[in-house]
Amino acid sequence: MRKGLVLIAALATATLSVQPAMAKGCIRGAVAGGVAGHFVGKGHALAGAAAGCVVAHHHYAKKARAQAQAGHPG
Repeated sequence: MRKGLVLIAALATATLSVQPAMAKGCIRGAVAGGVAGHFVGKGHALAGAAAGCVVAHHHYAKKARAQAQAGHPG
């Protein structure tokens, strides 16, 4: 389980270093995932926060790409 958490944390860090402008999405996802993980069981808050960060970052990056292709600045 620890290897999985380390992998998720490393992926989240790598994802954030590519596009630092998407940090807002990561923070929102981490908060939501951390709360959800807390209610699932003991020790799952960290995994939920990491997964939430990755998922939210992906969502916001996809949204930004769609806006860039449509020609909308921001």
